[in-house]
Amino acid sequence: MTTQSAGQESKARGRDAAGIWVTVRESPLAVKAMLAGVFVNKLGAFIQVFLVLFLTHRGFTVLQAGVALSADGAGAVLGILAGGLLSDWLGPRRATLVSMFGTAFLVLGVLYAHNYIALLVVVTLLGAVGVVYRPAAAALLSELTPPNRQVMIMALYRLALNVGTTAAPLIGAALIAVSWNLLFWGEAAAALGYAVIAAFALPRQGVTKPAASGDSPPSGKRQLRGFGVVLSDHRFGLYMFALFINAVVYWQYVSVLPLAMRAAGLITAWYAAMVALNGGIVICFELLMTKVTQRWPPRLVVMAGFVLLGGGMSVYSVPLGLGIFFAGTLIWTAGEIVAGPTVFAYPAMIAPDGQRGRYLGASQAMFTLGVAVGPVAGVVVWHAFGRAVWLWCGAACVLGLLCARFGMLPIPAADSGGSAAR
Repeated sequence: MTTQSAGQESKARGRDAAGIWVTVRESPLAVKAMLAGVFVNKLGAFIQVFLVLFLTHRGFTVLQAGVALSADGAGAVLGILAGGLLSDWLGPRRATLVSMFGTAFLVLGVLYAHNYIALLVVVTLLGAVGVVYRPAAAALLSELTPPNRQVMIMALYRLALNVGTTAAPLIGAALIAVSWNLLFWGEAAAALGYAVIAAFALPRQGVTKPAASGDSPPSGKRQLRGFGVVLSDHRFGLYMFALFINAVVYWQYVSVLPLAMRAAGLITAWYAAMVALNGGIVICFELLMTKVTQRWPPRLVVMAGFVLLGGGMSVYSVPLGLGIFFAGTLIWTAGEIVAGPTVFAYPAMIAPDGQRGRYLGASQAMFTLGVAVGPVAGVVVWHAFGRAVWLWCGAACVLGLLCARFGMLPIPAADSGGSAAR
C-alpha cells in the first residue's frame, strides 16, 4: 500500500467509523443477543477462579489442585481451536449451543467427580468445551457488522467479557458463603441462560457475506482443509506469534508483578490496587478510546499497543517505589485499551470467506497458549535476573512489534466483505 492510499484509508475510516451508541442501536438483534449471552456466561464463570480453593476444600493437595488448573488451561487451548472449526462447519449458533450445554453438564461433573483422575478428565473437557463458543461469537459479530464498525463491536464484546469477569468473583464468593454446591449450579445456570439466548436469537445458519473480488484464497489454498489455510498464511503466522508474545508479556501482571511489589516492601493491598486500576480503566475508557483508534490503520494500532505495553513493563525496572508501579500500570493499561479491540477484530477482518472461525480460533488459541506459558516463563526469569525481567519484557515487545509490522495486512477502507485482498 502506498503512503497516499494509506492516508486515504485512514481518512475513509475517520468519516465512516460509528460511535458507541450508534453501533449498539443499529446492530442486528443477533449481535445484541450474542453480547448479552457472553455477558451472562462470564457473569457465572466461577469455576476457574475458585477451582484451587474448591479442590483443597475437598481434601486434594495444593499440587493436585494446581495440576487440575493447568489441565483446564490446556483444555482451553484445544477447545478454542475446535471452536474455530465448529464455527465454520456448524455455524455460530450450533457451536455456541454445543459449548453451553456441554459446559452446564461438565460443571456439575466437577462437583460430583470424587476420583482424582476422573476429575482431571472432566476439568480438561470443561476447559475445552467452555471456550468453544469464543471463535463462534467473534465470527458472528464480524459477519453481522459492517467493516467500519468491526473494531467498535469488538470493543463492546470485550466490555461484556471484562464486566462479567470482574463481577463473577464477587458473586461466586457470595454463593460459597452459602454452599459450594451453589457455585457449580450457578455456573451451570449461567451457561444454560446463554444457550437459551443463542437458541432463540441467533441465526440458524451462518451469515456469509458476498465475497469481494479479492476475498478468495489462491486456488492452491482453496483445497486445504481444517487449519490448512491458516497454516499456509505465513504473514498471519507472524501476527499469531505477535499475539503469543503479547500474552506472555501481558500476563506478567499476574505472575511477576506481585512478586516484584512484595520484594519492594509493599503490602499485598497495593498489588490489588494495581489490578483494580487496570480493570477500572479498561471498563471505563476502552470504548471511548476505540472511538479514536477505529479510525486508524489496524497495523498502526497494534504496533502502538506494543510500544505502550513494553514501555509500561520496562518502567517497573526502575527501583523508585510505589509511584513507579502506578506509572507502569497506567502505561501498559493504555496499551491494552488502545490495541485490545483491534487485536480481537483483525483476524476476522482479513480471513478469506468461509474461514473466519478458523482464523479466529487459531489466533485466540495462540493468545491462550501465551497466557499458559507467560506466568511460568516470567517467574523463571524473575528468579534468575530479578528486576531485569521487565527489560526482557520490553525487548519481547520490540519483537512483537516487528512481527505485527510485517505480518499484518493493510485493510482497504472500501472492502465491504470484511476481508483484505490476499
